[in-house]
Amino acid sequence: MELHDLTVRELRQRLAAKEVSSAEVTEHVLRRIEQLDPHVGAYLTVTADQALAAAKAADEARARGEAVHPLAGVPGGLKDNIVTEGVRTTAGSRVLENWTPPYDATVVRRLKDAGVPVLGKTNMDEFAMGSSTETSAFKKTRNPWDAGRAPGGSSGGSAAAVAAGMGYWALGSDTGGSIRQPAAFCGVVGMKPTYGLVSRFGLIAMASSLDQIGPFTRDVADAAELLNVIAGHDPKDSTSAPGRAPDFTAALKAEAKGLRIGLPKEYFTEGISAEVQAAVRQAAAELERAGATVEEVSLPHAEYALGAYYMIVSAESSSNLGRYDGVRYGRREAGADVPAMMTATRALLGSEVKRRIVLGTFVRGKERLPEYYMRAARVRTLLRRDFEQAFEKVDVLLTPVTPTTAFPLGRRVRSQMEAYAADICTVAVNLAGLPALSMPCGVGADGLPIGLQFIGPAFGDAQVLQAAYTYEQLAWPEGAGRAWRAGKEVDVDGH
Repeated sequence: MELHDLTVRELRQRLAAKEVSSAEVTEHVLRRIEQLDPHVGAYLTVTADQALAAAKAADEARARGEAVHPLAGVPGGLKDNIVTEGVRTTAGSRVLENWTPPYDATVVRRLKDAGVPVLGKTNMDEFAMGSSTETSAFKKTRNPWDAGRAPGGSSGGSAAAVAAGMGYWALGSDTGGSIRQPAAFCGVVGMKPTYGLVSRFGLIAMASSLDQIGPFTRDVADAAELLNVIAGHDPKDSTSAPGRAPDFTAALKAEAKGLRIGLPKEYFTEGISAEVQAAVRQAAAELERAGATVEEVSLPHAEYALGAYYMIVSAESSSNLGRYDGVRYGRREAGADVPAMMTATRALLGSEVKRRIVLGTFVRGKERLPEYYMRAARVRTLLRRDFEQAFEKVDVLLTPVTPTTAFPLGRRVRSQMEAYAADICTVAVNLAGLPALSMPCGVGADGLPIGLQFIGPAFGDAQVLQAAYTYEQLAWPEGAGRAWRAGKEVDVDGH
């Protein structure tokens, strides 16, 4: 087994036993990035010097016999909308093309304090607006399973990096499925935590009431390990949940008996491919055979989630992106006067970002606010109540992540309505602020991964991890993230 094939847990065990050094591991992964990333396009910026320095510091601390964090020396990547001190942070946009932040996001500071080397910043849809990582202003990311397919979005670079062995973990952000959908397409594990569990301080905002940072890993146990590092109250974030976060690794018990699983009937309808539905139902059947109980439940207002989501996300995006005017920070284009300068600067934004700004500005208009935004907010409340009622009967919900396997590059760019409809299985979770995890549950007829989504009640992140871990041990005893080996490790221009 190659070094880059190891899971986070396997690697940290080898580091603790001094079978391999963090510097050796980091150098190996950096060489792999140099070899593969010209074809995959997962990274926008590689921070080799900083990563090696952190790796060597972890090695020296171990050599001195100091107590170090379990993940010290385990390298990974960050989505490029997570602010990193002294490192170019672009959010995939020309507007921030050369912006170097003077501070770290809270999640970055916690990773650095744990001695975790950061390999670089991963590619993403511009300002997290997209579902294929094709709206990035800099390049497209390709799916490591098939070079002609999208890795998903907006965190496609993070998912592709983990799937291709160019990092043992990565962080992404999820506003309407931007962690879970790429995880499904790339055959890895991706978790969107409960809103407020992980600090958003230093996350470049898209829609502030929906955005949440979470991990990509190769298996469920690794997701719990990363969540242990980044979760917890942060006084710098006014939406951060109070109190200490639990030890999520303590929840990792493969026990199906007593687990109550709900299958929301609204997620198994026309529009979701037959093979995706069958794979999810097969996963439920495996858990049931192992002792879980499975029943059909209903989320009556789920059909309105997509429309409500696009009203809310566009309105909040329009408000948040008003700050990119060329005055305060970021790129400034020349103009004859201030309005001309602002117009020229905002012309740098891509078509998808402009589309959502226009829609959001329309929705926020005084005359239209009650008709669109306020109505969407009421739907959001109804959805939250639907979930609460469902969780009175079951512990977790089991659903598809995406209607299909990974789609061809270019397809969603040509059809915006089809692109938006691809979020149908994920957006309700963000509207309700719930935790959800995507993991592989099989391979489609096209040889591409199919994703399975576990949804839990608010702050039931440990429940989600436990249920997912139980399924992982039944279906992928070597780890869910090893499922990607069932396909093609990297199939990009013959590499």
